[in-house]
Amino acid sequence: MTSSNELTDAPSRPENLKQLKESGWQSRTVKQEIQENFMQMLADGEETFPGMIGYEDTVLPEIHLALLAGHDMLFLGEKGQGKSRMMRTMVRFLDEAIPYLNIPACPVHEDPYHPITSSGKQFVAEHSDEDIPIAWWKREDRYAERLAPGTKFADVIGEIDPAKLAGGVSMSTEEALHFGLIPRMHRGIFAMNELPELDELVQVGLFNMLEERDVQIRGYPVNFDIDLVLLFSANPSTFNRSGKVIPQLKDRIGSVIHTHYPRQRDIGIQIMEQEADVNMEGPFPVVIPYFMKEVLEQITEAARRSKFVDQQSGVSARFSIANYATVIASARHRGILLGEKPSVVRLSDLGHIYASSLGKLELDMMGSHQMSERQVLDALIAEAVGTVFQEYIQEHGLEQIGEIFQKGVKIEVGDLLPSSHYTDRLQRVPPVWDRAFEVNASEVPAMRASCVEFVLAGLYALDRISRAQHHGKITYEFE
Repeated sequence: MTSSNELTDAPSRPENLKQLKESGWQSRTVKQEIQENFMQMLADGEETFPGMIGYEDTVLPEIHLALLAGHDMLFLGEKGQGKSRMMRTMVRFLDEAIPYLNIPACPVHEDPYHPITSSGKQFVAEHSDEDIPIAWWKREDRYAERLAPGTKFADVIGEIDPAKLAGGVSMSTEEALHFGLIPRMHRGIFAMNELPELDELVQVGLFNMLEERDVQIRGYPVNFDIDLVLLFSANPSTFNRSGKVIPQLKDRIGSVIHTHYPRQRDIGIQIMEQEADVNMEGPFPVVIPYFMKEVLEQITEAARRSKFVDQQSGVSARFSIANYATVIASARHRGILLGEKPSVVRLSDLGHIYASSLGKLELDMMGSHQMSERQVLDALIAEAVGTVFQEYIQEHGLEQIGEIFQKGVKIEVGDLLPSSHYTDRLQRVPPVWDRAFEVNASEVPAMRASCVEFVLAGLYALDRISRAQHHGKITYEFE
């Protein structure tokens, strides 16, 4: 995507103001630049937000309209819904690079045609066009992001610089100021994460920026015509709480974009696979059956409905992503130790997701039923296995399995047991597995072991068999 206003060939870019004027480059505001580049991208049929899965019919159309309207935006949603990622993606709608006055005394990247600082204006007034140096600001450098907790006024707006005062600069002049992130991002994009946690004084400075595009530092009015796109993110539970965000600031945000968690399990699985980005090949390859991906994502879905989990906080997509990487690591560990290639992810690998899960679930401490985080996770895993298992198994399959296993039969499973262990104990039942569930009970021993564990765990989830766990090994018993 190349704008007509873009000079993409770096060696031929103008190096002084005279050359810039001769090149035909035209000055635009950031919002005009983003809007025009975005419209061209839409017209060319380009993907606007690569990697954002499940938002095609809900979130992305709202962002598109906000971009066309030239709005500053607030992304409102629970944690792990891609808010920060979408804000960072806005950079792709900027030109590849824009020119600025390359003068040491200037604290911002000045538009060569319209400088806003006294030093920039003075330099342009005192020099001829060929003596005014031009440099180029890359698009990836034109985005700055800040997390609200702990952020002070001086960080984002600015402060009087004591060192400059000590050097003899008058407090009443612009030269006495130390500029914060917002003035320094003039002609760029500034994003503030977790807006409700921002100090009220800084919020006042922000709503003045949204409305008047100027700032006041220690009572000194800095009447800069600051050109900026402002983006914010927030969690609904804090954003909607009275007093957390001042009404004047809410009123000045152009568009509120509501995000959401995946609405179908398969969408969640796509996100999980994409974001985990785990190498499944290499010297010790790993295969993960689709039903295991379903179980992992179902655990997350169950957590998002659980009465034991604080739903106002939400359950991040990072919960699924971390667990996905953990079970693959567990299978690879088994493959290395036992020499299995490929190693196939099993239900027993879920015994290691406590490390990647605990800490990502915020329990509802106000609930009447108090459970530890580990107990909650155990319940979520059991529920997820049962849900997915019921989708695969037909009732007659369960009855046939019950007939084949006589009373007192015990089967031991574990993440470090060789796949041959399962085959040796289940020589009589392969036809039943094939009829009992719609997964590929492959002739590969490692895949069969994974399928067997799935069926056993599913039978336990449906209270068809009993289970005992000891030192990392699980024994299922048909009673």
